[in-house]
Amino acid sequence: ADYLDNGNNKMAIQQADKLLKKHKDLHCAKVLKAIGLQRTGKQDEAYALAQEVAALEPTDDNSLQALTILYREMHRPELVTKLYEAAVKKVPNSEEYHSHLFMAYARVGEYKKMQQAGMALYKIVPKNPYYFWSVMSLIMQSISAQDENLSKTMFLPLAERMVEKMVKEDKIEAEAEVELYYMILERLEKYKEALDVVRGKLGEKLTSELQSRENKCMAMYKKLHRWPECNALARRLLLKNSDDWQFYITYFDSVFQLIDESWTPPAEEEHSLEGEVHCSIEQAVNFIEERITEESKSSRPLRGPYLAKLELIRRLRQRGCNDEYKLGDPEELMFQYFKKFGDKPCCFTDLKVFVDLLPPSQYTKFIRQLLDVIPLAAAAAENEVALPGDIKALQQHLCVVQLSRLLGIYHAMEKKQKLAVVRELMLRYRHGLEFGKSCLKTELQFSDYYCLLAVHLLLDLWLEGEEAAVWQCLTLLEEGLSHSPSNAQFKLLLIRIYCRLGAFEPVSELYSSLDAKHIQHDTIGYLLTRYAGSLGHYAAASQSCNFALRFFHSNQKDTSEYIIQAYKYGAFEKIPEFIAFRNRLNSSLHFAQVRTERMLLDLLLEANISISLEESIKSMSLSPEEDDIPWKDLRDNRDLTVLFSWDPKDRREHRKLSLEEETLWLRIRSLTLRLVSGLPTLGHAIQPKNSEKTAENGVSSKIDTVRALLQQLEAAVDSGKKFLEQKVQYPVLGPPPTRMAGFFSNGSCQCQTSLFYLVSDIYELDTNGLEDSAEIQERIGNSFKSLVERLTDLFNKCKGDLIEVRDGTLKTHPNLLENLVFFVETISIALWVSSYCDSVLRPFKSNLQKKKKKKKESSVAMPPVFTHFLDYVTELQTLTSNVIDHIKGLEIILAALKLEELSLKDTLLLQEEKKFTKTVQGKVQSSYHHSVQEIGELLKKRLDTIKKLKI
Repeated sequence: ADYLDNGNNKMAIQQADKLLKKHKDLHCAKVLKAIGLQRTGKQDEAYALAQEVAALEPTDDNSLQALTILYREMHRPELVTKLYEAAVKKVPNSEEYHSHLFMAYARVGEYKKMQQAGMALYKIVPKNPYYFWSVMSLIMQSISAQDENLSKTMFLPLAERMVEKMVKEDKIEAEAEVELYYMILERLEKYKEALDVVRGKLGEKLTSELQSRENKCMAMYKKLHRWPECNALARRLLLKNSDDWQFYITYFDSVFQLIDESWTPPAEEEHSLEGEVHCSIEQAVNFIEERITEESKSSRPLRGPYLAKLELIRRLRQRGCNDEYKLGDPEELMFQYFKKFGDKPCCFTDLKVFVDLLPPSQYTKFIRQLLDVIPLAAAAAENEVALPGDIKALQQHLCVVQLSRLLGIYHAMEKKQKLAVVRELMLRYRHGLEFGKSCLKTELQFSDYYCLLAVHLLLDLWLEGEEAAVWQCLTLLEEGLSHSPSNAQFKLLLIRIYCRLGAFEPVSELYSSLDAKHIQHDTIGYLLTRYAGSLGHYAAASQSCNFALRFFHSNQKDTSEYIIQAYKYGAFEKIPEFIAFRNRLNSSLHFAQVRTERMLLDLLLEANISISLEESIKSMSLSPEEDDIPWKDLRDNRDLTVLFSWDPKDRREHRKLSLEEETLWLRIRSLTLRLVSGLPTLGHAIQPKNSEKTAENGVSSKIDTVRALLQQLEAAVDSGKKFLEQKVQYPVLGPPPTRMAGFFSNGSCQCQTSLFYLVSDIYELDTNGLEDSAEIQERIGNSFKSLVERLTDLFNKCKGDLIEVRDGTLKTHPNLLENLVFFVETISIALWVSSYCDSVLRPFKSNLQKKKKKKKESSVAMPPVFTHFLDYVTELQTLTSNVIDHIKGLEIILAALKLEELSLKDTLLLQEEKKFTKTVQGKVQSSYHHSVQEIGELLKKRLDTIKKLKI
């Protein structure tokens, strides 16, 4: 066991063998040996050994534990349940084995069996937790039931009765049990009963979370539309803590609900279960004013009351009745707020929510008013910038700059003004670095936002067609990162811009330095995987896909561990959350995309190069009939707000369009993958004239599958084209567009579709034979011709320089790279189709040659399809050689390009910027160079495949 723990598996196997020589029946040693075998990659031997021991139904703890570890490593948790079922039969009173059995069922989600196992445990040892394990398993059955009705009429009521029994017998002990009761009642929509539980004696047990009881009450009051209670409770909680924002929202919601219902308090008794109720605007206004008065006396400043006043003004304005309540002018209130809290980083985010209360005509005046109260050191000369003397003044100034961007003041400027602002922001950024000299590497510099805002302004200029601006963006970001190496915003923005320029090489490193944790592989992984394969860095693309998939696969395993821990510690309300989390990841759009692209990439790098297409597809267990993407439940878990933006525009619309585009593109990709996986199923020896026979052996149904998929692909392509007609433009900081537009415009789409039609024709030729098939043969010949034309067109769209120098500025053409990558993919599909064609024509040819020998005539005419195919293969070979030569040319140019000699005559650049510009241009150049090399290498391997296709 020690050897196994230290990872010395070979030694462990040897030691186990020694023991087994002496004691043949030492079960535990056998299992430990099996674990060693499993870890050294001998799965089958390990499994056989384990089954030997399991067949004996062991009951000693060591063997059971060891087998459990082994089965888990084999990803066979269902075998653990069998083990403990047998052990429990033999030792029916063991609490330990029963609880292991329960947990084993939990791992595989056998909720009904969990319910029974829980009760069996409770009978042996009447401890409350076991009883409630059983109750929770009923809730799980209700959650997983397909039939809503069944869960409402059977599982939940049964769970409710089980808990009521314990309540009546006064056996409820722990907070978790009350939580569970509340959960059942809430799911049964018995809100009133749930409220009574929380307010009653049982509710006193709810102590682990702050305000747990109050929050649950509030939730039920809302469900029951009991606005008086909502209001009174929110009011009471705000008196205790006047900084709790959620209760202000509830307070306002309920006041206006009560006004709309013309509710009046009863004359005699209490207003409500929770005490006094406010039901008029006057009361609300006074209440907020009182909070502000209270705040001014408190020892630490609170933001809540001031923001609540702005929120109330907003709501009164929406109802068109603000003026009569003399709450003050929003502009003045925001100004006062800034004076009080302007040096806190949260000031901007607080005010951001309320800027729509200002009339646009006042924006400039408002900003000027704020600037006037910031203590900046006087400027020495007229054209110099007044700088802050301490961090507080810097924070205040930063807040104003962010507000200026948000209010669109910078957006409205001319190019010249924008450049002047960029210069000023960078000056302020560099000056601010003085305040952060003592910062640790992991801390951000106080002035980082200046740099980020300068980059945003430059991005505006780039979109307006200013090519030099994008290089300056990268330069400033790299400079920022050198001072603030853990600033995620700098890294994310660098990733986006490098990708837009088609340079993937620097991106892998940037992404891994973000150190994305757990769920982030799903929420921000798209930034990496969208560009991984499409820019020709195949090795890095494989790696980034693997990275993402590893997270999704391990999540399956991890979630069941979380669920088990939740049972052990009675955190029942977390269990449905874990299940929901697992489902959310399983139906993640990103997961489906990465899976599909990963398999296409694997085929591209492997199939018919190192192993046959058939073996490649088998090793991925791909089959054309199976569609494993949950189309109906696909979830877009991307975080599209991960890049800070101070743009005034709304981003929600883009999310919807982007999701539609991503789904359409995924459909096209997954159908392409399935069509390719259908190719090997078609190849076989057919007896031409016996078509009845072929229907029996199932091959003709395979062609039907391929033809059906082809129709679906046509439909998906049509939907894709319709979508692109909208000419959607996403903002630079919004979602990245898919590769769909390039796929259509460069002609890959037409090529790939016609290749799959060709498959159908070749199949027909195969079944009908060479005689009387002149028409099909001609059709195939024409397909070959037009395919070569199309592929040549596609190649023409790859021509041109990737980097060109114009008037001292670099202009990049990343679309040429994307087109090259599509070319490689399309030619690969062409070769897979050709080798299917080859497998059909070869037997025909050898038959003809046999006939020739028999008849001893030289005049047996060769059917035209052979010549068509030979011409086609020759043309493919020539075309591929031309592309390889073109790529060599690109490599030579990229290697020889001396970027540093670019006259960096742009006066904007300071000396220290020049070195970063050099770095940035070097990174892009090197990335292109590697892309072109990898693409070239792959094409050379494809060329070898073509040479084998001479029938």
